[in-house]
Amino acid sequence: MRRLKKIKAAGVNPLWNMYQTISRFKIIRNFIVIEIGRYCPSTKWKHKLYRNFLGMKLADNVSLAFRAMPDLMHPERIHIGKNSIIGYNTVILTHEYLVDEYRIGDVRIGHDTMVGANVTILPGVVIGDHAVIGAGSVVSKDVPDHSICYGNPLIVRSRNNE
Repeated sequence: MRRLKKIKAAGVNPLWNMYQTISRFKIIRNFIVIEIGRYCPSTKWKHKLYRNFLGMKLADNVSLAFRAMPDLMHPERIHIGKNSIIGYNTVILTHEYLVDEYRIGDVRIGHDTMVGANVTILPGVVIGDHAVIGAGSVVSKDVPDHSICYGNPLIVRSRNNE
């Protein structure tokens, strides 16, 4: 179940008026920091950059691979547990614009979790501890602890509670 705050739009779609929901300065700052981080060769530097300038909640030894993309609008809503890996070109979203509403929600990724390459994580989901998300998946629902999931739609393929 996704945990989302929904804000109804009046008239035109909310993306058309996005600067009524977020400041231009924040978007510009986040864009610059994220683009530097996406191409940064050091996961340690990227970790410090994202924690200090974007307010992301990254525990110890979190590694975001080359070109991983945190949410541009609300990166401070991303929480990643210790010793987790976010794969190449993965997108972590904490907002979504629809035709008639705007939604935001925290993304929580547990500790010792691996998210494969080219995964899209939608707002409001929780990925449990010791989980493995296969490459190319779309995470549109919660993922239990100790599970292996992949696909679009995401399917829990196995659970190991040891």
